[in-house]
Amino acid sequence: MAIVSPQQQPQIHRFPQFKYIDGVRWLPPLSAFGRFAVVALFDSDSDSSSIEIHSLTQNPLDMAPQSAWTSPSRISSLKTSQFYQNPLVFASTYTGSLHVLSVEPMDASLDSELSVPEKILHDRPISCVDVMDSGGECLTVAEDGRVNLVSVGESGLNYRRIFDSNGLVSYTAAKWASPTEFATGGCGFSLQWWDQRKPGGAVCQFKGDWASGIVHCMDIHPSRKHTCLAGGSFGTVFAWDLRWQQQPIILSGLEGSKTSNFSPCESEVWEVRYDPYIKSGNIGGMSSSQILPAMICSEDGIITSIEQGKQPVELLAEPCAINGFDIDHQHPSEVICNLEWESVAILSRP
Repeated sequence: MAIVSPQQQPQIHRFPQFKYIDGVRWLPPLSAFGRFAVVALFDSDSDSSSIEIHSLTQNPLDMAPQSAWTSPSRISSLKTSQFYQNPLVFASTYTGSLHVLSVEPMDASLDSELSVPEKILHDRPISCVDVMDSGGECLTVAEDGRVNLVSVGESGLNYRRIFDSNGLVSYTAAKWASPTEFATGGCGFSLQWWDQRKPGGAVCQFKGDWASGIVHCMDIHPSRKHTCLAGGSFGTVFAWDLRWQQQPIILSGLEGSKTSNFSPCESEVWEVRYDPYIKSGNIGGMSSSQILPAMICSEDGIITSIEQGKQPVELLAEPCAINGFDIDHQHPSEVICNLEWESVAILSRP
């Protein structure tokens, strides 16, 4: 199925880093004028990992390192949030540790660190972290089957185990839906819905029996928490509506060829996000069962906007994998992504 081009092509700016990029995220605004990005880097020559704050300048657009923190292990998942007046950076590692870095608003320096050492939360690499909108509550999941909640407090980090499957179930993705609810994903395109008011395990779950595969990424729109968007193997992107729990809505992937959906890729989908920049017809009048526009990036090197019942719109095509991206909440036209060939790219949509 053909992928259409946008009516106006985005401006694309590439910034070589000469190190492997494990993650990129926009940093919440420190001031009305400055813009910053967080980059997780791995140097294979020295076997060292770091997190850097990069400042962005305009006319021409450029990125420059502002401050750096050395990580004890390679970064497996990266998130940012705003906690009171300070931006925070949450980074998990392949050795199972979690690090929360506070960013000084005056000069964008990394001025403090709180950590949970390896082997405390997980015995294996942490697959995913997700941070609540308030910035103080962090979920961690891994293939060891553990689900943990880490809270940022005055005395440091407090953590507790929400669930432990003892390795019988593995988790590869997680996303908050509300202060008490969240979703996880894992092997077999499985999804689980959790409610902290009902401890003991997931309150409902979905098993994607149509194919084998892994959920790599998830998103939940704040105005439609009953619908979970998931992306993973074989270019698959689907929505799980809690009101119709065993009827997934396929948006992309091999199985989408059996319906009227369009499949922009057939490789791993590494990131999926609802796209606030795309104005889909009359969103205010849309049915609550209609899936809002989204954006994906994939192993075969594309960033694409997808919309239910429409052809995908290709925004970027690279000869290497695009391993992740982030949409600027303040400026939804701006997308930052990490290319496998050691570069950061910024897309500026018209």
